[in-house]
Formats: sequence, C-alpha cells, structure tokens
Amino acid sequence: MKPSLIVLAAGMGSRYGGLKQMDPMGPNGETVLDYSVFDAIRAGFGQVVFVIREDFAEAFKSSVGARFAGQIDVDYAFQKLEDLPEGYTVPEGREKPWGTTHAVRAARHVCKAPFAVINADDFYGSDAYVQMAKFLTGTQADASPAEYSMVGYKLENTLSDHGSVNRGICGLENGLLQDVQEVVNISRQESGEVMGTSLSGEQITVDPAGLVSMNFWGFFPSFFDHIEEHFSAFLKENIGVEKSECYIPTVVDELIDHEKAICHVLETSSSWFGVTYPDDKPHVVTSINELIERGDYPSDLSA
Repeated sequence: MKPSLIVLAAGMGSRYGGLKQMDPMGPNGETVLDYSVFDAIRAGFGQVVFVIREDFAEAFKSSVGARFAGQIDVDYAFQKLEDLPEGYTVPEGREKPWGTTHAVRAARHVCKAPFAVINADDFYGSDAYVQMAKFLTGTQADASPAEYSMVGYKLENTLSDHGSVNRGICGLENGLLQDVQEVVNISRQESGEVMGTSLSGEQITVDPAGLVSMNFWGFFPSFFDHIEEHFSAFLKENIGVEKSECYIPTVVDELIDHEKAICHVLETSSSWFGVTYPDDKPHVVTSINELIERGDYPSDLSA
C-alpha cells in the first residue's frame, strides 16, 4: 500500500498575515505546498489529505488541490472546533482549534494507509520524502511496541531572523527519539544565545545545534487510537483553558515514555526552510531558485 501524506493546512497564518499556504514562491506561481506534494509524488506517496477549514475550502480546492488532480489521490478533512471526543463540547468563548493533534485527528476517516504528517508552509526537501517513504513502506505496521519516525533538522537552521518560532526539541539515543520538549517563542538573543519558553512558562536556553521536530512525522493508522486516548485525557485537564493546544510531539513523547512506541529519527540530506513571517519570504524564494538552478526541481512544476 502506498503511503499517504497528511498536510496540516488549516491555520490562517496569524503571524504571517494571511493564507501563506497559497502564497506563490516559485518562478511560475508555485507555493511551498506545491513543492511538498511534488516531492511526495515522486517519492512514491499515493494519497494526499489536506486538513483545512471549511470556511476557505472552496478557495483552497480550486487554487491548490486542483493542481494535483490525476497525479495523486486527493482528499480533504476539516479541522472543526466542535469535532471532539464523545462527552466533550466546546466551552463558551473558545475560538481557536486545539492544535496539531486535533488537526491530525481530523483525517482519521479518510486516511487508512501508513502516513506522513507535514506542515503546509514548510519546505522539507526531496530527500526527506524519500527517506520517509522508505520507512513507511519498509516497517511492520503492527509492530509492538509501535514504530514511528520523524525527520530531524538542526535548530539553528530553522530559526527566523524576523521573530520567534515554536519547536519540538529532541532528545536522542542510538538514532531513536527519547523525548520531545515543546518550546515556544524561540529566538536568538543579542548575546548570541538561543532562548525559548517551555510549556510550563520557564525561560530556558536551547542548544542551536540540537535536532528539532519540524512536524514531519511518520505513523501507522493505529496512531489515531493513541491520539484519541491522549486528546481525551488532555481535554479532561485543559478544556477550560482558553488557548490550550495539544501537540503531536507531546503525544509521541508520552508513548515513548510508556514504552508503547519507539520513534526513529530519519537522517536526510535535505535542508528545511519555511515562512513564519512576511520577511521570511525572500529567503524562501531565493532558496527555491537555487534548487531549480541545481537541477533538483523543474522550473515549472506543471510542465
């Protein structure tokens, strides 16, 4: 069975100021997402599931999804605020979705194959998809403990010069992920130190050479069951916290801690780059042009 690609594209890009998933970056109007799906197709993925919001579904389908018709199976899942486990309802005043775990959970009805998860606005590089496809097609789906994977990138190569970022800081041993610490508001200080804030609110120093998760994960369908269990427990404790979010790295970290899963950190020759702020765009455009000149991509993806 060919693996599937779940693309998390429901965010409006609040820090960016618009739908950055639809912002042209390539020489012929290609978006970062166009390059991601192009890389997935040539790596052997057979389905792409776009997790989006219903309020911009038609615009997204016509401007993004339609580009891949006939090249790969295209499906959609909607991240709805009210789509919660049985027994839970949206508290009054809650407007924001519940984070990346909630987003991946939205695809549970349309994704039946081994699957990778990516952000819509991150450029992961072609080799990263090759390595992920090899893992998903070459690993036993019903292994015990479950075997998952993650593509790791150096933190210093994922920072923005134009504002802070959120990252999952990874602890490794023998190529396996030991834990993931979600750190928010990471930025390089004038002193040269890289600082961030832990989920407990503590200001911490972060190793710029350490590996981080850029939300490129590899899972099997059984992961949806783990999501349901974890997300329900999360809501029990946090449903009244207005801006609380449930993150994929936190789910993986818990599974590792309880010896229910191991997570392989995949090595890749690819470089990551992404757009968090509008001023990040020129760097992305330049980087894509350099990859085209090197022959890694055609100048026109639709040709």
